[in-house]
Amino acid sequence: MSDLFATLKEKVSGQQIKIVFPEGLDERILAAVNRLSGEGILRPILIGNQQEITNKASELNLTLDGVDIYDPQNYPEMDELVAAFVERRKGKATEEDARKILLDENYFGTMLVHLGKAQGLVSGAAHSTADTVRPALQIIKTKPGIKKTSGVFIMVRGDEKYVFADCAINIAPDSQDLAEIAIASAQTAKMFDIDPRVAMLSFSTKGSAKSPETEKVANAVEIAKELDSSVVLDGEFQFDAAFVPSVAEKKAPDSVIKGDANVFVFPSLEAGNLGYKIAQRLGNFEAVGPILQGLNKPVNDLSRGCNAEDVYKLALITAAQA
Repeated sequence: MSDLFATLKEKVSGQQIKIVFPEGLDERILAAVNRLSGEGILRPILIGNQQEITNKASELNLTLDGVDIYDPQNYPEMDELVAAFVERRKGKATEEDARKILLDENYFGTMLVHLGKAQGLVSGAAHSTADTVRPALQIIKTKPGIKKTSGVFIMVRGDEKYVFADCAINIAPDSQDLAEIAIASAQTAKMFDIDPRVAMLSFSTKGSAKSPETEKVANAVEIAKELDSSVVLDGEFQFDAAFVPSVAEKKAPDSVIKGDANVFVFPSLEAGNLGYKIAQRLGNFEAVGPILQGLNKPVNDLSRGCNAEDVYKLALITAAQA
């Protein structure tokens, strides 16, 4: 396991952080949960029918000591969840609606997090991103000053660690979105012991090309500086000007970023998704994520192609966010 996860493990172990796993019958989830509870890292909560989950675990020769199992069909505190959900949705759901909606394991699990009965949630092994993110946006909602959640990858290779954003959620972010993503990404970087130096990326460096696309990024830089002037941040940059000191010296000699950026904000989802996959496949970086940021409490989304190791790692990240 890389140093990154060894550090996270140290941070969260023994704190009895409760993380919800709505996909209680998934083999990968069960294997990861067995390991997380066995190592005493956190207290997992599985959602589903107690008998079915117990049977499935014993089929797989896994023990569920130190794991809680909550069944939405048979949950003693359901009235409290229903009332809180109706209140949270402010007229968009009746009590009858709420009883139906909260039988869905992602909505049920997200309400547990909202009410502080758990500190975070990991889903997506068997659900789409929308199934995981929609309840989070409706119930947990975004932090003050942030309109949209965003998805980052921590790119790890040996001792190198970088943050790439947004590679998962916002297809065509505007200047305000990019500014919010930049500030949130700087906060995420600190969680992984990265001292953030943020570069806002484009196909232009400091006005070397002029177009609506480059102006969008230049405007985002100004908005981000207003949002949080303590963050070391600049742009717009081509990637080499953000990353290679000799290029930075030529293209952006007056910038606070001297070719030493470690947080990269891409101008669109297309660019971000391509960028992280190129680094992963050609550069042999491990891509950890996507980590959702900007929510009031941590909810993270697995890929449906994940394995038990991915679940284990994302649970560690979620616990660290909490």
